[in-house]
Amino acid sequence: MRVDNECYDRAMAVENGCHDKHGKFHFVLIHGAGHGAWCWYKIVHLLQNSGHKVTVLDLTGAGINPANPDSITSFEDYDAPLMNFLSQISNSEKVVLVGHSAGGLSLSHAIHVFGYKIAVAVYIGATMLPSGFCSEQDVQLGVPDLLKVSEFHYGLGPEHPPTTYKISTEFQRETLYQLSPPEDAALASILIRPAPLLAFHTAKFYEESEEFKKVPRVYMKTLQDRIILLEKQEAMIKLWPPDIVLSMDTDHSPFFSSPLELHAHLLQIAHLFP
Repeated sequence: MRVDNECYDRAMAVENGCHDKHGKFHFVLIHGAGHGAWCWYKIVHLLQNSGHKVTVLDLTGAGINPANPDSITSFEDYDAPLMNFLSQISNSEKVVLVGHSAGGLSLSHAIHVFGYKIAVAVYIGATMLPSGFCSEQDVQLGVPDLLKVSEFHYGLGPEHPPTTYKISTEFQRETLYQLSPPEDAALASILIRPAPLLAFHTAKFYEESEEFKKVPRVYMKTLQDRIILLEKQEAMIKLWPPDIVLSMDTDHSPFFSSPLELHAHLLQIAHLFP
């Protein structure tokens, strides 16, 4: 099923007001590179205020997770908090899994392993690849051009590839948050941590189970994105067409720049895939 924005709005005229059998949904929010659970604070408040359950996770070396990002060289280690969480919830429960930016890799990983626990996977300006970075084409699609705006750290020594990167403070506002409130950009400049570059490049998922094929996916394009450019988003959509494609006229970080609109979209998506 492919639904454009107009069809989506018509569908929601019927779906609005419906709930799952428990009367609420469980949203699990996954941050992108360098960010942490903190970046969702506005969305957490809005969803909880709407009566829904929300889980936000710090992946390994992110947010307040104590691990040193330079020590994380495999995607399995980086993504362990999400995998551990999904392994512990009941087999009868399904979550609305939401990922931003590089968090899309975690969504694809989760679909492979725990597809039967995912009601719908929502990619927000995210890397959406069915099997992770399994080819040079995948890397080119999913990794932004960071050379001019990032600081790299060589935790294994200068003769080895960089282990982490972080967008330089002077470029964060104009690349990540150009349409976001300045106080959110200031908060992010304090909390952003280096992201485990080596771990991202080892994100490869091969087995495609029947559950993997059944999980509905929604891609939310961020039209003013300066990190994952619109042309790359559209290329990933073409490569692995989702069930629904939506658009937000925002920067790379709609959880800051347009939280009310994002909240409304998430609720509407959850109602479509109870």
